[in-house]
Amino acid sequence: MTPLRLTVGYVPGVTPAKWARTWADRHRDIPLDLSAVAAAEAADALRAGTVDVALLRPSADTSEMALIPLYEETTVVVVPNDHLLTAADAVTASDLADEPVLVPLDDVVAWTAGRQLEHRPETTRDAIELVAAGLGVLIVPQSLARLHHRKDLTHRAITDAPTCPVSLAVPAGPHPEPVEEFIGIVRGRTPSSSRGQGEPAPKRTAREKTLAKQAARAAAGKVARTPGQAKRGRR
Repeated sequence: MTPLRLTVGYVPGVTPAKWARTWADRHRDIPLDLSAVAAAEAADALRAGTVDVALLRPSADTSEMALIPLYEETTVVVVPNDHLLTAADAVTASDLADEPVLVPLDDVVAWTAGRQLEHRPETTRDAIELVAAGLGVLIVPQSLARLHHRKDLTHRAITDAPTCPVSLAVPAGPHPEPVEEFIGIVRGRTPSSSRGQGEPAPKRTAREKTLAKQAARAAAGKVARTPGQAKRGRR
């Protein structure tokens, strides 16, 4: 029999370390493997069974899976350190109106402003290189701007851009116990409320409660009357 284990896929910018640590504390007998997957391949990896669950940014095609929203990321624009947009702490879409915008083929924002350049870099990492070369600006979730940080680049939040959601994707339908346990961990379920714990005791009827109280009082009376007290009572 193949031993139980759980494989968690995650896309660039998403950090599953805290959930992996919690899993290791609670389930030492079930190994958890972390598998980095490209944003465009995460959904297919889950459908193919390459990973058991996936931490991803939802794409247009979420068939054959269920999504559990986790958090929303701020959308930012990446620019050179000496760019005019760095004069403010945040920018708006109108501030980008005249900016050439690079949109990589692995784009996960699905929103743009400014003038989209015809050339589309293959990856976000490639687009970062072009931003550093002064060929345009790049719109990404904040975590990707941090992941690809360079000393010669910075980023600013775009206040009126849509946020970028991150979700836990799991196969549709019933799930094996390890998958259910991981769902509980990312949702913040405590060990005492784990699905692995026993069911709560059924509620007692009014008659059962009355009989229990009577039995408790009777037991208390027997304890209070010591043998010495009993003899004195017979004098």
